[in-house]
Amino acid sequence: MVTLPALRSLLRFLHLAGRVATGLAGAVPAGRGRPRNLAQPRAAGREHVRAVLAGCDRGSVVGRRDYAILLMLARLAMRGSEVARLELADIDWRAGELTVHGKGGRVDVLPLPADVGAAIADYLLHARPATAARNVFITVKAPFTGLATSSVTVLVGAACGRAGVSRFGPHGMRHATACDLLAAGASMEEIGQLLRHAQQRTTAIYARLDQARLAELARPCPQGAPR
Repeated sequence: MVTLPALRSLLRFLHLAGRVATGLAGAVPAGRGRPRNLAQPRAAGREHVRAVLAGCDRGSVVGRRDYAILLMLARLAMRGSEVARLELADIDWRAGELTVHGKGGRVDVLPLPADVGAAIADYLLHARPATAARNVFITVKAPFTGLATSSVTVLVGAACGRAGVSRFGPHGMRHATACDLLAAGASMEEIGQLLRHAQQRTTAIYARLDQARLAELARPCPQGAPR
């Protein structure tokens, strides 16, 4: 996958440098398409995220629950599965922290922003039905059980419909948070820490969204290098 583009770049450089009379880069086959996980992330627009949050009826049971979930996705860049698995014991109100159970059994402790904490508390006090389930977020119809990951995805899609914006899912909001941090000047390391990526190369896809900062990483072609 990497060899063909590298060979193509080398042949193009040799032709431009006058080392090869004929441009041979076009003779290198295209090969297979690039993997999806290396593609540019599809982020929800910042204004669309705001519209989705504003579209929640925070005076209703469903609206209180949905607003708390959407705010967690937007502020903490949580995955839909992480929101669905969140339990009451995972919230440390005194310390202002949240324990997130992520992919591959990974467990991270995140600071709980004041607005997110207030939204969750409002839901727990005024909208969460009485149930033996330990999940924070519960279905609105009996039998009252914890939300499934698919339910979180459907919930976000329904919120997009209410706000009248293009449909996106929990990962779209996750990517939007990362893009906002990138635009604000956050480092790849800082973004990776919030997104809880296991490898730096996963975070590196966000560099594709910032061409100016990506250009800073590019090195000039060597001139007069020894043969």
